[in-house]
Amino acid sequence: MKKNIIAVSLVMAGLLSSCGDSFLDVKPQGVALVTQLNNKSGVNASLIGAYSLLDGIGSGGTNWHGAVSNWVYGGVASDDCYKGSDASDQPEITGIERYEVQPAFVHMRGKWRVVYDGVSRCNEVIQLVAKTTDMTDAEKTQVIAEARFLRGHYHFEAKKMWNMVPYIDEKIYNPSDPTSVKVPNDKNIWSNIEDDFKYAMDNLPETQSQKGRCTKYAAMAYLAKAYLFEGKYSTAKPLLESIVASGKYRLVDYHDNYKAATNNNAESIFEVQFSVNDGTNGNNGNAGDELNWPYFSGAPGGGCCGFYLPSLNLVNAFKTDGNGLPMLDTFNDTDLKSDQGLKITDSFTPDTAPLDPRLDWTVGRRGIPFLDWGPMPGVTWIRDQTYSGPYTGKKWMYYKAEEGTNTHSTNKRRVANNYRMIKYSHVLLWLAECEVEAGNLTKAQDYVNQIRKRAKNSTYVTTSDGKPAANYVVNEYPSGSSAFANQTAARKAVRFEQRLEFAMEGHRFFDLVRWGIADQTLNTYLQAESKKRTYLNGASFTKGKHEYFPLPVDEINNSYVNGAPTLKQNPGY
Repeated sequence: MKKNIIAVSLVMAGLLSSCGDSFLDVKPQGVALVTQLNNKSGVNASLIGAYSLLDGIGSGGTNWHGAVSNWVYGGVASDDCYKGSDASDQPEITGIERYEVQPAFVHMRGKWRVVYDGVSRCNEVIQLVAKTTDMTDAEKTQVIAEARFLRGHYHFEAKKMWNMVPYIDEKIYNPSDPTSVKVPNDKNIWSNIEDDFKYAMDNLPETQSQKGRCTKYAAMAYLAKAYLFEGKYSTAKPLLESIVASGKYRLVDYHDNYKAATNNNAESIFEVQFSVNDGTNGNNGNAGDELNWPYFSGAPGGGCCGFYLPSLNLVNAFKTDGNGLPMLDTFNDTDLKSDQGLKITDSFTPDTAPLDPRLDWTVGRRGIPFLDWGPMPGVTWIRDQTYSGPYTGKKWMYYKAEEGTNTHSTNKRRVANNYRMIKYSHVLLWLAECEVEAGNLTKAQDYVNQIRKRAKNSTYVTTSDGKPAANYVVNEYPSGSSAFANQTAARKAVRFEQRLEFAMEGHRFFDLVRWGIADQTLNTYLQAESKKRTYLNGASFTKGKHEYFPLPVDEINNSYVNGAPTLKQNPGY
């Protein structure tokens, strides 16, 4: 926030023409003085600089701390997954997993640094537009709309992490005055975030010629998401219905949302662009998830580092009953059969119980084909199975046939498989939430069934002979289902479906918090998991404290004005 230079990626005159279809293929590397950017090319270069922080990489030395997937904060801090690796590696993440996070953790400052650097870049774009004379009013309006969309996003990230955070706009921000950003965090900034998305929604086009740029409907979806976080379901609902009525989006094959070959498909509303072999060092290729690969050298990624592994609780959630429906209350009574504790030489047959097919597009399990890598071998892919369980994540992985094409030439863990931030499936399940809160349970069931029907009709993981790799049984809720008999039951069914649909995508913790059930859900989870993962013994979630993370102590120390800090720490830290 305190820099008075803006990172840009190429010589100004040739910037846009070099980008091709995806304008984020090359990220900022050089620097230019603000006074050199007061023209159309400079403004667009600066806007690309604002977009480039969406992946969480490029703000100082931060890496996974600010990853767009939020795997540490939305994943490890939830019941979806374990830290993984082994006990000695990245102990701060263990502290986050055990709800013992401290204000001095590097992760806290790393995330803060990314989001507020993003905010400053957006404000610099808006300030540049006001000084530029070679742009039409329409061009200026669109650039401002894109910058405000991004500013809304970055503030949203801060809000869901820390709750009470400063809102900094172009009127406050002064790149030549570091004290300008020393803004108190004494106001609820939801209305400011709403205003940014409203402006973007009203001034962005419905489609963009360059992949990755935000659109009217992306802003509409993000505004609706903000309303959901505020509990304003009746306000969010018409926005979500407008997206459906537009006819611009549809559900695609489930796995098409998690492979590079089908980036930017018809389900994607806003997608963070990754690229590799683009003349850079690979940081454009999902560097924020660089730790989250199988540990074995013959596996995807080439061996490192074994983090972010699915929990037994998550895997159990994909079990279905004889009718192909979720086991909403009993899913975690027993664990799905795994190779926990078995040697690679021991025989093993995967569980034959009925399962939701989305499980094996989300999780790597021994004996089940892992994309085109052959059957997942089990323990050899896990750094320390006794510590972090028998499973590995899958959604961000690449096909073996793509190695060298959709992976970086010098680092196989840098990939071109985009992160789908908002999908049409989000819209449908958010609408289901809205209908539950409005008491329209039949309509809520219909939205959930659209998602379940897609799961049933999508491609299944298959063995080499083309047969389903497991006993996949998933069906829609029938008319009169007890899962939608009343509002309480329907609320549980909708939330459970969101967990299945978006597992391991970094949303879970923040959803539990906004639903107001984090303490109950996570303490129940910890009670069961501590018997299986001994390092979780004694861990507990404290209501009123752990819904939000502590503000970085360095940021509080840097916020002093006239001998007093302008930033106030969250309760309990």
